Amino acid sequence: MKDVNSISRKDFLSITGRSVAAVAVAGLASACGVSGSAISHSGLNAVSPPAKVPASATEPIVLEEWKSKNDVQSAPTPTPLPYKERIGYAIVGLGHLSLEEILPALNTCKKSRLAALVSGSPDKLKKVAEQYGVKPESCYSYENYDQIKNNPEVDVIYIVLPNGLHKEYVIRGAKTGKHILCEKPMANTAAECREMIAACTTAGVKLMVAYRIQYQPHNRKIRDMLKQKVLGETKYIQATNGQASANPDHWRHKKALAGGGALPDIGLYCINTNRFILGQEPTEVFAYQYSTPGNPLFAEVEEMVSWQMKFPNGIIANCVTNYDSHDNKDYGVFCEKGWLKLDNAYAYTGQDLKKSHAEGKEKIIENIVLAATDQFAVEMDHFSDCIINNKRPFSTGEEGLQDHIIMEAIYESARTGRPVKIPANADASLFHGPEPDLG
Repeated sequence: MKDVNSISRKDFLSITGRSVAAVAVAGLASACGVSGSAISHSGLNAVSPPAKVPASATEPIVLEEWKSKNDVQSAPTPTPLPYKERIGYAIVGLGHLSLEEILPALNTCKKSRLAALVSGSPDKLKKVAEQYGVKPESCYSYENYDQIKNNPEVDVIYIVLPNGLHKEYVIRGAKTGKHILCEKPMANTAAECREMIAACTTAGVKLMVAYRIQYQPHNRKIRDMLKQKVLGETKYIQATNGQASANPDHWRHKKALAGGGALPDIGLYCINTNRFILGQEPTEVFAYQYSTPGNPLFAEVEEMVSWQMKFPNGIIANCVTNYDSHDNKDYGVFCEKGWLKLDNAYAYTGQDLKKSHAEGKEKIIENIVLAATDQFAVEMDHFSDCIINNKRPFSTGEEGLQDHIIMEAIYESARTGRPVKIPANADASLFHGPEPDLG
């Protein structure tokens, strides 16, 4: 053995290199999930208890416990279906929502995958297909869109087009025999919604409207707390959804493509979310509408709508939506014994839920922190689950139709200056399918 004082630089690098390599091997084996065995190449032992590995792809792998019971516990390990078993989606329309939210979300889905693309821009179609690994033969134009019927990898057509095009592409899509997921608002009018529902029924395909709020944990938490009367009886709701645009040439400012202005685009969130969290339908609306004279943004569509919805048991929802105000997306539910407020309620991220109540002489305000989810991934995976297990989707075409009936009443009230009754719907049970399993 060499004297340590006389060890050469070459010998030192050789010895330390072997040691570092051994440690790296041990670390790599541990990271790769080697369990129930020891790794001892450098005098260090890496030992993990055996994991419970169920045979079913839908059951999570159970790892050893390591967190204190005093801390928030980890969720079960993800349980994605094998890739080829996931439901294949054709995304129709490659605008902001598809490129910024939906396509990235498909990469995080457990039961859904991207199978095809449809666009009117050949250059965009080619680039996006290359980015997401979509085969050239699974890329379609609006002209040959109907050929999706021959693509066995496509199970669902997701319509992400301007509102005024929804009816055409839902009906054409239904005729291909593929199931349909349609962005909100469902169409431009209640009459169009009825045609879309009828087309899907005739074709024997499922139709779901993409009300992502109904699958978002904070909004679901509020719904459950109101149902359980945690703060007593609900008395009234204040809801606001505003944002600003600077492009009068955008399709959202064209009546034929958008169907309207602030109300169907973002005001719809106030309508649908109120219905969802209350589990009730409004019986009457009263509304006011305004657009700034001379503003080119509002040559065809309205800038602002303010309205009230009267619900059973005297509950009133005060709502306002504006297309030329700083971003504001929140609501508050005011009850007998306290209130709930949700900031960024309708946004893709950043929800902030607060609960207030009294304890003796103290007013307590709590922050309720919930794990974030990708709203689009959860929404698509719910529809995929409905297809795999042959269930009705939670947010049905009839749900989308009901919102259009309410919006048309709001426009009528704003035009006449009078309250408008909402007819009771004998088929209200059709608005929702079974409760989704979002675990």
